[in-house]
Amino acid sequence: MLVVISPAKRLDWTERDVEATQPAFQADANRLARTARNLTLKDLQGLMSISPDLARLNRDRFRAFSDTPDQDATRPAALAFAGDTYQGLEAASLDAEELAWAQDHLRILSGLYGVLRPLDAIQAYRLEMGSRLKTRRGQSLYDYWRDALSKALNQQAEQLGTGVLVNCASQEYFGAVAPKALKLQVVTPVFMEDKNGTRKVVSFYAKKARGAMARFIIQNRLLDPAELSGFDSGGYVFQPELSQSDAPVFVRPYQA
Repeated sequence: MLVVISPAKRLDWTERDVEATQPAFQADANRLARTARNLTLKDLQGLMSISPDLARLNRDRFRAFSDTPDQDATRPAALAFAGDTYQGLEAASLDAEELAWAQDHLRILSGLYGVLRPLDAIQAYRLEMGSRLKTRRGQSLYDYWRDALSKALNQQAEQLGTGVLVNCASQEYFGAVAPKALKLQVVTPVFMEDKNGTRKVVSFYAKKARGAMARFIIQNRLLDPAELSGFDSGGYVFQPELSQSDAPVFVRPYQA
């Protein structure tokens, strides 16, 4: 199986003793960074709905973005992202064999880099997939990437000999994967909290659970989507009566 997750706004720039790899869409990242570099602070605030301080930080990041960065300016993607999903993934605690398996089977969708492997070297950035960044390809990053992400995932799945993609990404990011161009069976796990008999998806917990599911797949080297039902991290329990073949549902008591 191939697994996809979203990136994170927050970064952890701790230095790691891990050899990084080259992103497949590095040229596109360079091109997009040059476009973003021309935006004013006001433009960046509006583009990403951020504070003046965050706009300044990201302006400086885009100004520092290099087509040929040195090693000190980059970090492996799965170790650099530090949001809720990555609290569940806990990539830094994966051993060398698990990271190697993840390198083949886990992909991170990115507004700037397109599709990343866990150890692909990234520079510090923030650019959400939903950003309406105007380029020659259109009015948004969805327009920019078009079918490219689907084609890349198809190719990587073919190399693995699988026809299944487990979608642990957010709707914002997986929405950039063109469904007509994607030739894979998509399985999207659903994580719900049960509060006094009422079950609902709580975004914060669901993000962390999606990362934990990716970790579960990596550590157990899962190849069959039916095996996802064994996931029980954080107290989640598979609910067959609520599930469909392409949408397994996991429920746990609400965490106050």
